[in-house]
Amino acid sequence: MGFIDTIKEKAKQNIKTIVLPESMDRRTFEAAEVILREKIANLIIIGTDDVIAENSKGLDISGATVINPYDYRKTQDYIDVFYELRKPKGMTPDKAKDLIMNDYMYYACMMVKFGDADGVVSGACHSTASTLKPSLQIIKTRPGTKMVSGFFVVCVPDCEFGADGTFIFADAGLNQNPNPEELAIITESSARSFELLVGEKPICALLSHSTKGSAKHPDVTKVTDAVEIIKREYPHIMADGELQLDAALVPEVAKLKAPGSKVAGNANVLIFPDLDAGNIGYKLVQRLGKAEAYGPLTQGMAKPINDLSRGCTSSDIVGVVAITAVQAQLKSKYR
Repeated sequence: MGFIDTIKEKAKQNIKTIVLPESMDRRTFEAAEVILREKIANLIIIGTDDVIAENSKGLDISGATVINPYDYRKTQDYIDVFYELRKPKGMTPDKAKDLIMNDYMYYACMMVKFGDADGVVSGACHSTASTLKPSLQIIKTRPGTKMVSGFFVVCVPDCEFGADGTFIFADAGLNQNPNPEELAIITESSARSFELLVGEKPICALLSHSTKGSAKHPDVTKVTDAVEIIKREYPHIMADGELQLDAALVPEVAKLKAPGSKVAGNANVLIFPDLDAGNIGYKLVQRLGKAEAYGPLTQGMAKPINDLSRGCTSSDIVGVVAITAVQAQLKSKYR
């Protein structure tokens, strides 16, 4: 059974309620039909009656709960609490109402804040910033976490590397140029996510264009400094670097370039030095290697709020909803 099939089965064991705020996108409803038919999650879809009727035409979404903000009984409660939350930042009652009524991501996050839903999946037709800004304002970060980061679960077919071809790529969706301390935090969060979702021991490679001193550059030093921080602050994590990608994955190359490293040749969690490398890397593997790529998923949030690539398919949305549901099941660990 592949990764996403395993995740779907886990999701079915304890059904959670996930909000889909992008009722303006046909893919939302194509995914919803599958999710409801397979009983992966309970769904709330936010939107006006006419928009939902138009975009769901020909699809069976009868099992979803449809929320029209203009006539839902709790809308004013959401507006009032959002105003109180953001009042110290200059929020006004009129601005609060405008955001809640016209940006459904804010509405979805308020539903999670109130406990009316367990998680949110958005981003098929909105930027990552549009997904994460409301999340950080309303849901906020997990207690004790220092930052939120983004990762992809990448499943490569017929691949002998990683966990039977399954990897986490991070940060591939959020932080532009993390410093050594941030790279260390991203590594710790990604190791946690890998263990929770994949169920195997995370083996983390901090990637570079250099392996074990083969090149000298401040970008290389950033990675080696991050490894030292991990060894000091997160000694339970199996991590090493700096490693080139081939040294991280291929045992024969690892023996030549990084002899003695327990990570080299065995990595299943790939930590990229910056967002450019991470984003380009996952898209190369997805498009040229015909891999499944789920995300960008977030780690470090108090509740599961996950993003989508704007190039996603409806099946990608199904997968991310299943992952979000499993994260919600594991919220005691997730927090």
